[in-house]
Amino acid sequence: MRYLPVFLDLQTGPVLLVGAGDLARAKLRLLAAAGARIRWFATDGHHDVSGLAAADAARIELAEGDPLAADLRGVIAILCAGAGDIGIAMSARAKAVGLPVNVMDDLAHSTFIFPAIVDRGDVVVAVGTGGTSPVVARRVRERIEAVLPARIGDLAGFIGRWRKTIHGRIPEFALRRRFWEGVVDGPIGALVLAGRGDEAEAALKGIGDASAFAGASMSGQAEGRVTLVGAGPGDPDLLTIKALRALQDADIVFYDELVSPEILDRARRDASRVPVGRRVGKPGIGQDAINQLLIEAAKSGQRAVRLKGGDPFVFGRGGEEVEALREAGVAYSVVPGITAGLGAAAQFEVPLTFRREALRITFLTAHKAKDADAVDWSVLTDEKMTVVVYMGMTAAQSVRAGLLAAGRSPQTPVGVFARVTRPDAQAAVGTLNDLPSLVEKIDGGPAVLIIGDVVAHSAPWHRQNLNHVISELLEAAE
Repeated sequence: MRYLPVFLDLQTGPVLLVGAGDLARAKLRLLAAAGARIRWFATDGHHDVSGLAAADAARIELAEGDPLAADLRGVIAILCAGAGDIGIAMSARAKAVGLPVNVMDDLAHSTFIFPAIVDRGDVVVAVGTGGTSPVVARRVRERIEAVLPARIGDLAGFIGRWRKTIHGRIPEFALRRRFWEGVVDGPIGALVLAGRGDEAEAALKGIGDASAFAGASMSGQAEGRVTLVGAGPGDPDLLTIKALRALQDADIVFYDELVSPEILDRARRDASRVPVGRRVGKPGIGQDAINQLLIEAAKSGQRAVRLKGGDPFVFGRGGEEVEALREAGVAYSVVPGITAGLGAAAQFEVPLTFRREALRITFLTAHKAKDADAVDWSVLTDEKMTVVVYMGMTAAQSVRAGLLAAGRSPQTPVGVFARVTRPDAQAAVGTLNDLPSLVEKIDGGPAVLIIGDVVAHSAPWHRQNLNHVISELLEAAE
């Protein structure tokens, strides 16, 4: 993020506008609609304020003379639109005195840029693309316009009117935040958005115990809880709506090593973030220590999220954490996520079941060779069973040996699918006999192994066979 979105208080001073033509008038309309005081130097000498309301036109000072010699005292920002070379010179002058400046369509001479704006009164949404693509910003704005309630600004104003009163009744910050979340997400907020402000006012006045409304415990402290959230295999767009809501409500997030930064960015900005995961061959803090952290966070009144790659209950130790929370008397909930095996199946078109070919699925983990040695491979030899092995790269040799010794055909199709759903996802397909060499083609994990005839229906398998056929045809033509 190169540009930090900020909101400029237009009541603190005039904005200096330099330029002419339609570009300058477009900026003039935007500034006037925002209530700005404007000092306009029309570089073509033609001050055209037609089309503006009388109140907006009254805030415009039609300046004469050379803008490069203008008095900049009290000016809060400089805009140049349709100003030609004068815009570049004004940029240099603005930078020399530390004033923010925007030269339209000229990033090199601008210190700030204009976003696409969604205006809902007290709620303003700014969408930017770093100045690289105003069209993309406009399209994003259109989508936000389509989903943002028309009266969301009224809701913000409603809360603003009641804020001091409620804060006087609830001294604890965490409880105040939860109180307003209950208002926004509950019936009172719905009344405001429906245009029934008087009923919303009455409902808020009728709240006798504001702390209890906010979910305080008997002691008056915020009630803590833990939410186990499945982060999925890596693509942040695969998070469920419920997972996003939990991340936005969290006071603290305990996350695994494999949770991507893009997913962590979906958490509330001021939430604490604590890494508790570990990678293969590296020590971690241990499951008991993680359990204790979750319990302590909840008992201190925080809403804690335990963010796990994939699904909490598929090789994620979510069951162990739930047992610990139960024993400690801590409130908890579980939000499922897309597990890596399903992510791989979807991305690489591996049908884990297939009529008359694959009727059963087995998920297992083989983190190390000794894990693979402990598996009873004899129950996994059914040709109509798809076997999905998590964390199986380091144990690939043992997985192969176990299945072959139990009687699974060495020609069974297999695939190694790494970093699934992420931009750098990778696949290598072949037969069970070639499994160790397939793993060597992969540039690091995490990865799942999928073993069974269904792999022959996958997109990588079809591409590989097509390439092989093309190579044979080319060789025959030579």
